[in-house]
Parts: sequence; C-alpha cells; structure tokens
Amino acid sequence: MKGEHQICLKCLSQIPKTNYHLMTGNPVEKKFWGKVPVEMASSFYFFQKGSGFQKLMHELKYRGNKEIGELLGKYAAVDLIENDNYKDIDVIIPVPLHPKKQLKRGYNQSEWICKGLSSVLEKPMNTDSLIRVQENTTQTKKSVYERYENTMGIFQLKEPNELNDIHVLLVDDVLTTGSTLEACIQALHKAKNVKVSVFILAVAQ
Repeated sequence: MKGEHQICLKCLSQIPKTNYHLMTGNPVEKKFWGKVPVEMASSFYFFQKGSGFQKLMHELKYRGNKEIGELLGKYAAVDLIENDNYKDIDVIIPVPLHPKKQLKRGYNQSEWICKGLSSVLEKPMNTDSLIRVQENTTQTKKSVYERYENTMGIFQLKEPNELNDIHVLLVDDVLTTGSTLEACIQALHKAKNVKVSVFILAVAQ
C-alpha cells in the first residue's frame, strides 16, 4: 500500500496515543456533554502543531496521500477491537464533505480512515445516509460559538429510517471545537432509537 511506504513503524510508534478509548468520561466525551447525546467518544492520537504528525495529516488532507488515512485507521482499530464497547457498533459513517469540496480534493479523508477501521473491526461503512447539504465558510479564525453557528443545519439524513435502531460510529480526522461533529450527531438523531458514538483520529492539544 502506498501509505505504508510513507510512514515508518518507528515514527508511528512515537506519535503520542491518548488511550481515551479505555477511559469513560475522557476529555473527548466531555466535549459533547450537555450538547448532543453520544454513547462513547474517543480520539486515538494527540495532534500537536509543528509535529511530524501534523505533516502526516497535511499529506492526508491536502497532498492526495489518502492511503495514509486507511493505514492509520487500521492501526487505531487494532487497539479499539480490544474494547468490548466497540463490538456493539453496527455501521461506520465518515463526516461527509460538501460535494463541491470533495470534487475539488478528489476524496474524503475521513472516508479513508473509515476504510481502515472497517477492514479490521469488520463493520460496514455507510457513505450514503449522512450528507452535507450546505458548504459552510472556513472555521479557522472563528470563535467556538461562531463555529457552532457556522455548522447549524449543514447535515441531513437522506433516509432517516435506514438508521433506526442501530449503533453508528461517526468518524472524523481531527477534533478542535467539535462543532462539525455536533451538527452531524444532531442530524443522525433524526433516526429513531439510533445510538451514536464518535471516533476521531487525533485531538488537538
């Protein structure tokens, strides 16, 4: 695989893991408390500006090296599969890009992370049910509340009944404020009796 030639195992072992998937009430879960209902939430790595991992994520998102996402998803899933809580997952859903943005980039980096998770966890990936219907403006220089306002109503479910009574694992690449994920979770809860858990590849420090 292309990505395997771009990440040496020694470098990968030096990326700091959070081990949040082993902690109830971890800092990622707390991001959603009092905002949207989640079963569990975790992030696999710590993301630090200027680090080698930031360069890796830049390659994944902006340089076309999408296979990196699949490889990192597989590494994360090897740890997740040890946790019985993740055996209850029914389907894995990536945070969708707006069609215009995906056309420009050529792929959705979160979808490639899902591919890695799906292959190891042996859970199906769904890229059809959750869609982005609005192209929001850049989040980079916005406050937490402005980011929340910027993401309201930008996601929808095509067929809410398709997700009734199942447990969804929602996947994204990097967590900052969590406003985009909140909007996704709100949309997913349009399905009846749906359970939503969250997995993020990296959380910003």
